[in-house]
Amino acid sequence: MRYLVTGAAGFIGAATTQSLLDQGHSVVGIDNLNDYYDPTLKSARLSALREHSRGHSQFHFVQHNIAQSMQSVFAEHQPQRVIHLAAQAGVRYSIDNPQAYVESNLQGFLTILECCREHKIEHLVYASSSSVYGANSHSPFREDRRADWPVSLYAATKRSNEMMAHSYSHLFEIPMTGLRFFTVYGPWGRPDMAPMLFLKAMLAGETINVFNHGDMSRDFTYIDDIVEGVLRVADKPATPLESSAAHRVFNIGRGAPMPLMDFIHALERASGIEAKKRFLPMQAGDVPSTAAETSALQEWVGYAPLTPVQTGVERFVQWYREYFKI
Repeated sequence: MRYLVTGAAGFIGAATTQSLLDQGHSVVGIDNLNDYYDPTLKSARLSALREHSRGHSQFHFVQHNIAQSMQSVFAEHQPQRVIHLAAQAGVRYSIDNPQAYVESNLQGFLTILECCREHKIEHLVYASSSSVYGANSHSPFREDRRADWPVSLYAATKRSNEMMAHSYSHLFEIPMTGLRFFTVYGPWGRPDMAPMLFLKAMLAGETINVFNHGDMSRDFTYIDDIVEGVLRVADKPATPLESSAAHRVFNIGRGAPMPLMDFIHALERASGIEAKKRFLPMQAGDVPSTAAETSALQEWVGYAPLTPVQTGVERFVQWYREYFKI
């Protein structure tokens, strides 16, 4: 198949692109390499991807802002399927930089939808987020629970994406599947997320910030398990469920939430370093707990994440030490 992957230099995007190439697909990767976090890491992911794909002649990278016209890219490369992972990430960043989310997550997503309509894409798989559940206190989160109480602009844009996709799927008969990612971690992870922030501070002998006084839990899911789910979904275009639209939304997570303090202890065991901890109140826009109910995705594509958290953390710590030469 011919795939277009947006956010191809990102954490999940690079791993997804690598797996697609390993399966023999051709991929055009799109990324604007912005500086939300250190672009050096994005460039390094891309370099590793290019090195990995030396034996794959079917990889092409385009540096492009998805909020701008993408018609020429679609016309030149003629993708059959699109995996849309590009977005302005970060819950707390959205509080001070709302316009970045409107441009990337709303205008950018509309650009992708228009290209999918114009070029009759077979299947669009796009990244949503567990943050859409917002103030919903029912746990674990199920796809049929209310998701209209966002507590950050980031969450609001992701929920908007789901509704935009539904309308385009209905109007133009394009299969679309949204994936509500939970907390993804592993090698090549994002430096703005807790695993990287914690480990960086621990190795430097600095204090880590533990919010809500440690009374938090997250559905930590290893990157390889996430990619496996994404590719299985991509191979099975959505079909109508409760409406006339071929649009589905699934949780994708490990389905086994872990207390934040237990995750920190896993980092301590893997690194051999006891973390110095500063306990702080909850941050604005954050939620105390996330937990994925993944039975719908398991029924749909047989999704079953297999990586224990301690195993995943050990692989992450090993990669971090090798990459940063620590």
